[in-house]
Amino acid sequence: MANSAEIIKRGNIAFGTSGARGLVEDFTPQICAAFTLAFLSLYKNEKRLAIAIDNRPSSPQIASHCINAAKSLGFSIDYYGVVPTPALAAKSMGDNIPSIMVTGSHIPFDRNGLKFYRPDGEITKEDERSILAAKIQVPDLDFNGVLPKQSLEAAALYIQRNITPFQPGLLTGKRIGIYEHSSAGRDLYSEIFTHLGAEVISLGRSDTFVPIDTEAVGLTDIQQAQNWQQEHNLDAIFSTDGDGDRPLLSDETGTYLRGDILCLLAAKYLNIEGLAVPVSCNSCIEESKYFRAVERTKIGSPFVIEAFGKLIAQNQNTAGFEANGGFLLASDIAFKGGTLKALPTRDAVLPALAVLAAASQSSISALVKSLPKTFTASDRLQHFSKDKSNAILNLAEHDSEAFLQMIGMPMLKVLSTDKTDGLRMTLSSGAIIHLRPSGNAPELRCYVESHSQSKADDLVKITLDKISNASF
Repeated sequence: MANSAEIIKRGNIAFGTSGARGLVEDFTPQICAAFTLAFLSLYKNEKRLAIAIDNRPSSPQIASHCINAAKSLGFSIDYYGVVPTPALAAKSMGDNIPSIMVTGSHIPFDRNGLKFYRPDGEITKEDERSILAAKIQVPDLDFNGVLPKQSLEAAALYIQRNITPFQPGLLTGKRIGIYEHSSAGRDLYSEIFTHLGAEVISLGRSDTFVPIDTEAVGLTDIQQAQNWQQEHNLDAIFSTDGDGDRPLLSDETGTYLRGDILCLLAAKYLNIEGLAVPVSCNSCIEESKYFRAVERTKIGSPFVIEAFGKLIAQNQNTAGFEANGGFLLASDIAFKGGTLKALPTRDAVLPALAVLAAASQSSISALVKSLPKTFTASDRLQHFSKDKSNAILNLAEHDSEAFLQMIGMPMLKVLSTDKTDGLRMTLSSGAIIHLRPSGNAPELRCYVESHSQSKADDLVKITLDKISNASF
């Protein structure tokens, strides 16, 4: 009988920035059981586990493997079916029990993942190391693929959580399009927006999985949003990634806001004082001077959460967000409608509602125009090996002249670098190029800043085009 550490080491499933990820074919019954048993070994006095899934075709089967493993330890199961990740987190944290979300978020449907929650929130990097090191015996189990009866309590709690802080008529007179595609929350969002007074138009529901990446929105999706806005005369379009923890929100022209800009505006509306954000977020966060303290971190929600401790000690209202738009509420926030409880994991609905509330007396585009004029763009090279990504970063760090020559910018110089996560280079032109291998997939991500949106868009395209054609 093999133990969990041996099974995980032999497998191809590994922790990235947002849980354990890998190809669907590698999520065997044994490796699902190994991760589940190792995770639950951290909670020897607990005998209850919450589980939910996204809409990927592989998610029900993976969930059944995890459930069978948990039952072998005597755990009872609270199964919530397809709900957004923050809905599962809010419910399991309220019940003070551990939970597992079966989701690959935005990555293609041939991949999937497991995201683990302690009773008090996301697991830490230290917890990840403990899971990998655990040597729990994995018995031969009956993997029958049968799921328990679905509870609706997590969905109901999430709806109530998002409507309570805001006035019931907040969105009266607004026409909100909801791009549903295959999002795990697509059956909940209409109820939330309708309760707040909006006229909701359902858009783009899909029976096949759509891998929406809120950090690298495709040109087809951008054009589609603008077409929908014109066709339906929409005030905004709301959507999320696959598991509903990263938002997309458009302004009244159908133009999607970048995630960090969306969350910056939301944080201002929510009167956030202390803010933790990854190094990849727009530097206008500091330039705006909206916040008493801003802490920069490595990319990934565990690193943002790690920064909360110091910020909470010195600031009454504390939150964080990522460049992908996922908003993490670290402290309780007082509203006229009551208190919104902390939820220190990525959420998509709260930042969107906060921005819509902030724009009630003007427009979303006017809010964006009020910010400092620093513009960002990002994209990625898919199917780009980590070895090739590391070779690019090594060249840029140790021979910046050769790197700039390679991307067609020999007239510039690298003035400074930041190695907090990947390599962030400030150029003599004032622009910033930030390269980082993905922690979840064979991808190289590129984030840039410039003084105009067109220059930022051009710079990220040129950089990735040149890198993709380079010989390594």
